[in-house]
Amino acid sequence: MAPRKNFRNQAKKEVKPAAVVNKNGVKAEATVAASGGGFSSTKIFTWFMVLALLGVWSSVAVVWFDLVDYDNVIERAKEFRFNFSEVLQGKLSAYDADGDGDFDVEDAKVLLGLKERPVSVLLREAKEESAVKEPDAVPTPPDDDVDGSQNTDVESEIQAAVPLPLISDGFIPDDSRDEASHPYEDENDAIDMKGELVEKAQPQQTVEESKQYNDQPGSLKTKETEAESVPEPEADVESVLEPEADVEPEVESVPELEAEFVPELKENAEEQPKDKLKEKAKKKKPKLLNKFEKTIKTEIDAAEKLRKKGKVEEAVRAFETLVLQYPQSPRCRYGKALAEDGLAEKMLSNDMLQKAIGTYKEASELPNATPDLIKATLKKRAERQQFLGRMRGALATLEKLVQIFPEDVALKNDLGVAHLLIGDNKSAKRVYEEVLATAPSDGFAKVHYGFILKSENKIAESIPFLRDGLESGDPGTDDGRFYFHLGDALQRMGDDSAYKWYERGHQRGHFASVWQRSLYNVDGLKAQPWWMPKDTGYMDLVKTLERNWRIIRDEAQSVMDKTTGLFVPEEENLREKGEWGQFTLWQQGKKAGESCRSVPKTCGLLERFPEAIGCKRGQIKFSVMQPGTHVWPHTGPTNCRLRMHLGLVIPKTGCKIRCTNDTRAWEEGKVLIFDDSFEHEVWQDADSYRLIFIVDVWHPELTQYQRQTLSPI
Repeated sequence: MAPRKNFRNQAKKEVKPAAVVNKNGVKAEATVAASGGGFSSTKIFTWFMVLALLGVWSSVAVVWFDLVDYDNVIERAKEFRFNFSEVLQGKLSAYDADGDGDFDVEDAKVLLGLKERPVSVLLREAKEESAVKEPDAVPTPPDDDVDGSQNTDVESEIQAAVPLPLISDGFIPDDSRDEASHPYEDENDAIDMKGELVEKAQPQQTVEESKQYNDQPGSLKTKETEAESVPEPEADVESVLEPEADVEPEVESVPELEAEFVPELKENAEEQPKDKLKEKAKKKKPKLLNKFEKTIKTEIDAAEKLRKKGKVEEAVRAFETLVLQYPQSPRCRYGKALAEDGLAEKMLSNDMLQKAIGTYKEASELPNATPDLIKATLKKRAERQQFLGRMRGALATLEKLVQIFPEDVALKNDLGVAHLLIGDNKSAKRVYEEVLATAPSDGFAKVHYGFILKSENKIAESIPFLRDGLESGDPGTDDGRFYFHLGDALQRMGDDSAYKWYERGHQRGHFASVWQRSLYNVDGLKAQPWWMPKDTGYMDLVKTLERNWRIIRDEAQSVMDKTTGLFVPEEENLREKGEWGQFTLWQQGKKAGESCRSVPKTCGLLERFPEAIGCKRGQIKFSVMQPGTHVWPHTGPTNCRLRMHLGLVIPKTGCKIRCTNDTRAWEEGKVLIFDDSFEHEVWQDADSYRLIFIVDVWHPELTQYQRQTLSPI
């Protein structure tokens, strides 16, 4: 049988070279044979070791000199489900990252993060992902226009307020939700109803007696600290993106305006009637797609998926591509606005947010926009306008919404809030009267209407509206301001049930305690009604005031004459009766005009005490009270300050101050210190005037950073 043809047999048949005899008489052939034909196992092993060592040291060099970012490669490999077995099989086209059909250097750059993936590839992948359904998934009916998102509803998707990250100094050029420097419209009949237990939003003005409805617009910030506030411009000059002059009948509004400005009822679902809970459960999804947009729903869904995954830059590019392809699509433009909104949050950019506001308007003005999309788009626009402090622009937007959707009670309620935010209580009152005429049980309208009545000093009339509104449990009624003012109204009517409502407010988390009812607070500060000077850390200031009290008194008396006009009547509606005048030197950490020119020595004494003159949440002022004056029980707006009273002219009897259940009297030349966030009350039943010097100081436990970043009150 013929031998099998293989490489081994072929080697056997090779012709051997002729033997050569060397000088030692040994045949060279034998030497070659002895060495295995020149490739012995020893040589092969030696070369193998050399190559192995080269590989090892090469690997060591790569790692030692950090030539390759292995962590990044591994992460990218995981992200794109990199399968090494496929590499061995030559299936690298599965990792085509740039969409050109193969795996090459450009794909490697994408995998290593050196190059961005093309929008077309992102959209294609998002489409493929959205096309994959769960085994038990129920297909969406073709006539159910759902915006291409899963479990989307008006509250969570369209109207959800955007969480706010930390902001750097100077970021908010327009205004901030937590600004407290001054009201948007400084009218005396406005109400201050803003307040939360932990410092989250910054007030604009003291809540000592609710003169201003100051639901401030939001700044991009954290919950722990507040950014400096900037007052709203006189007019709402929106920018080229958003001309405010010609207000078309398109609608502009705010997503979840109600939740943004008056927090929704929390933790009381069990208290709400079952029919209301069922009504919420039946809430329909908004129909945001028109007939044509249903044909491109997959593309819209793909871009929307990027946005919901937090890939806002990619989402913006994806929606920009869609807008170029379908310029008349309201839903594509709305998606672009949402993506720009998210990018503004990520970038902490007011300019980008302003661009989003303009895009919201563009979306609402396109033909064939569905009513739900118009409402959602303009509500979102108005909410972002308010966020930037564009209160008049937001008001115009909400007026358009009410014009287009006149039967929508919630929009009218939001419009009423918008009027209150610019100090237009009369217009707000008219709006809420219209709401209550058609929806007499609307709790949101009731509490706001009650507050307006209280600001008009119609105390008895305000009580049933405030009480019924709170008892309704309607969204937007569970707010510390409403408990605050209902209790205050009841106290003024001599009704002890006020403390029941204060207790309920405390249980709901709006007040630190029944006694301590300030609304703008920093959590965790030591809380006690009366303080000893040594416990404040401000002994130097106390000693300076007490040593120089006569100088301070003499300067105050020199300007007390009514003809000077320096002492002005108390304007916070805190008096039941009598006369109470004040002369302010510092307000919100700044000198009050030219006041110090009249009392230079007093101001000079205070200049070296930053805890006092730098206290942005307090005042420094003279206070004169005439006989027969009674100040209602009330609380200050914040727990961030302590209040010093230096006695200057104190009658021997008849003057006293109560803080909680502890009543004390002033002494000339002595400083009393109390925390005015606790309930306090004043009587002046002497036969001559009482004169004191009030100096507010930062709470000693506030850090320097907090003192710098907390907003003024």
